[in-house]
Amino acid sequence: MKTFVTVTLNSDGGLASEVTETLIDMGFNTTLGSHDFVYDWKGKDITPSQVIDFVDKVQKKLKGKNVLLQFATVN
Repeated sequence: MKTFVTVTLNSDGGLASEVTETLIDMGFNTTLGSHDFVYDWKGKDITPSQVIDFVDKVQKKLKGKNVLLQFATVN
């Protein structure tokens, strides 16, 4: 499974480089195309609640950076 994130930046918020550094520190990789970042669960059997817990952690890490996040988790 993979979780994709699309980030929308605000000119009054954190810099793109700061947001990128935070997400990479959390295990995301940058990607090109429809999404900006991808987290690979590396074949683990995960539940929806585990994904929600992970999204909560991402939100907490980026709190105050004034970004809009869109998540999509797929097989």
